[in-house]
Amino acid sequence: MADYDNRIARGATTATASYDAGLRAHMLRVYNLMAGALALTGVTAYAVANTPVLLNAIYQVNAQGALAPTMLGWVVMLAPLALVFFLSFRIQQMSQATAQLTFWGYAALVGASLASLFLLYTGASIALTFFVTAATFGTMSLYGFTTKRDLTGFGNFLFMGLIGILIASLANIFFQSAMVTFVVSILGVLIFTGLTAWDTQKIKQTYYAIGGDVAVAGKAAIMGALSLYLDFLNIFLFLLRFMGDRR
Repeated sequence: MADYDNRIARGATTATASYDAGLRAHMLRVYNLMAGALALTGVTAYAVANTPVLLNAIYQVNAQGALAPTMLGWVVMLAPLALVFFLSFRIQQMSQATAQLTFWGYAALVGASLASLFLLYTGASIALTFFVTAATFGTMSLYGFTTKRDLTGFGNFLFMGLIGILIASLANIFFQSAMVTFVVSILGVLIFTGLTAWDTQKIKQTYYAIGGDVAVAGKAAIMGALSLYLDFLNIFLFLLRFMGDRR
């Protein structure tokens, strides 16, 4: 009887170790996809900013001397939003290769839409903000992965805050209040920092729910990478309002 119990215990231990290894591989895949997308975004933004033909096709100088998007520029800025919705609602009907290609296309379009950052801010301040963002993101993602606390309720609270700053940002288009911009920027950093931990835990829980289905896990990794990519990007953009040195 004792021998039988020992075999059961060893089998359970082996299964747990195998499952943990699978989770680590899944998370590594998510982070690699996210890092690849961020690299593609950065390279595309830099390339467009330093290619006059592309830059002039996307931006023009308005009567006030500020950069304004052209018709093509509006398409470039709105296309990523359309791709996010398309990927979110249609990923189950896509092949994994198509989903991943859509993800790369989204990252490249975001990069093209952010090319103006290299014209508005110094390269040194962009680099510094990126490293601060990476440290913040890494800390919170590690917390989300290791914590035993259920962050579900915390995530719901953050989503309500996210809706609030979206409404405030839209209203501020008309009011142009510096104070509202400042408050929205602070809240934006805090909300997306919290969402980083929540999304990381959600990715981990999704892997447990999948139960080892390779095809489903591949698509889940893409969606997880998209969530973390958006968290990182928004932390970076909100921090840049504080840390960026304008040219």
